[in-house]
Amino acid sequence: MDRRNFLHAAVVGAIATSAVPVFLAGCARTSTVPTRRASDPSFRADDVLRQTYPFSLPALGYDYAAVQPAIDAMTMSIHHDKHHAAYVTNLNTALQTQPALQGKTLRELLTSLDTVPDAVRDAVRNNGGGHANHAMLWPLLAPGGAKAPTGALLDAITSEFGSTANCLAALKAAGVAQFGSGWTWLVRDVTGSLSVRSTPNQDTPLANDARVLLGVDVWEHAYYLAYQDRRADYLDAVLAVLNWDAVTRAYEGS
Repeated sequence: MDRRNFLHAAVVGAIATSAVPVFLAGCARTSTVPTRRASDPSFRADDVLRQTYPFSLPALGYDYAAVQPAIDAMTMSIHHDKHHAAYVTNLNTALQTQPALQGKTLRELLTSLDTVPDAVRDAVRNNGGGHANHAMLWPLLAPGGAKAPTGALLDAITSEFGSTANCLAALKAAGVAQFGSGWTWLVRDVTGSLSVRSTPNQDTPLANDARVLLGVDVWEHAYYLAYQDRRADYLDAVLAVLNWDAVTRAYEGS
């Protein structure tokens, strides 16, 4: 090999060798799948419902990808970090000029909406409801936990619906039938009876003193990236991955 060819080969080899780590580093920087690993994996809804102004958004507590393929990582990240966060921000904004409300817990605000001044009532209903409803959703999607109800919860479901399958079918039907945005719920009323309900927008069963055991978001932002208009398919997928330990805790009030 003459001197000119030798130098050419050396330069090409050096460029190829140095380009590999640069290319790989570029791939790492442009990854579009965010993840979250929090030290406390238990997003406790009751802790959120006891919050007072200024309200805050706890970390999700598990990876955005933990529920795939039922819910994709991008939807989870946008849902928690953007939509839920916006409800918290807007609720705090609404209460900035309402010192008489700032000492009330989130639960108290939502169970006494008729006492909230007209000027901010809709903002509290919509954004306070959004904060509470999502706080009750995230534990249901946490990885692990029982995949079917047991014990007293199973007995109550069987007594009311005949079987767990019938209960889930009723939840799906209510979610599919909900016109526009809203939620489908399994609740326990003050008499202890279980029932399935749906609510529009961010209205919450808490406003009627019901104990929420299970709620699934049927707003389009909860599923549209992966399911488009197939809300029924989304509900099938989510209801199949529920963490029933979280439902049991809600049923027992713990």
